[in-house]
Amino acid sequence: MTAQQHLFAACAALALLTFVVGIRLFVVRVQEMRARRIHPQSVALTAQRSQKLEDARASDNYNHLFELPVLFYVLCLAALATGHIPAWLPVLAWAFVGLRILHSAIQCTYNKVMHRFPVFQGCPAPIWLTSIPGRPSRSAWRSSRASRGGRWRWTRGES
Repeated sequence: MTAQQHLFAACAALALLTFVVGIRLFVVRVQEMRARRIHPQSVALTAQRSQKLEDARASDNYNHLFELPVLFYVLCLAALATGHIPAWLPVLAWAFVGLRILHSAIQCTYNKVMHRFPVFQGCPAPIWLTSIPGRPSRSAWRSSRASRGGRWRWTRGES
């Protein structure tokens, strides 16, 4: 696969995850409303849902998939539109998708906060790394150090 195909596939995988969580949300919500005989109109507002519905795991996760992942989509689409896709970008894109899948799996199932929290903390890292403008490459770092007598200094270079 090319770098462009990897970025597109990572975006598609994240969109598929959102779709799967949306289906899970629908199934869980309908089951709970039927079991507890809750009329749909009685949970029309967020405040009403939080008072009447007990299982909000899938709902919370679905909302999370429209927060940070939106920035991920923007960064990938910008890279695809400009044609500037460094070799490290697809790797970070797949790392982000993998962390989001793991986060969703934990949150939608047993939802142990101490397991979910480190994954949640790790999710922004690939986004931060992909959004650093003029991110220097390792070779630029090494060549700068060598040319300055061993002193460390950032220089711009090809990624």
